[in-house]
Amino acid sequence: MRLNYTLLAGPSQKSARRPQREPVPFKQLLPLELKKTVSGKGDKLKEAACMQEMAVMFACFKKSEFDQSACLKEVAAFQGCFKDYSERMNAQREQGKKGILVPGEQKLTHRQLNQLLKAFPPKK
Repeated sequence: MRLNYTLLAGPSQKSARRPQREPVPFKQLLPLELKKTVSGKGDKLKEAACMQEMAVMFACFKKSEFDQSACLKEVAAFQGCFKDYSERMNAQREQGKKGILVPGEQKLTHRQLNQLLKAFPPKK
């Protein structure tokens, strides 16, 4: 049987898989400071609304073989939920466009964040 000594030798000095022996030094390429503005690239909503009501409505449709007259209560609940959601989102969108800051709001738009950064600029 023939042995391959390169496999038995372990990691070499030029191997990329070799563990780091000393801490890697930090090289500062750019200054560590905040910018004055925030871009609006990440403001897209990824939230699904009224999923529980929609699931109940589709379960009722399946049970009644897609007869809508048998599921009027579930359809009305789904439509009411979606109406409330759309009104809430329209109000939030209008406040975001105007840059109105709402106390206690969890998610802010880029316009609202820019207004906060103008009010409290980063110190140098």
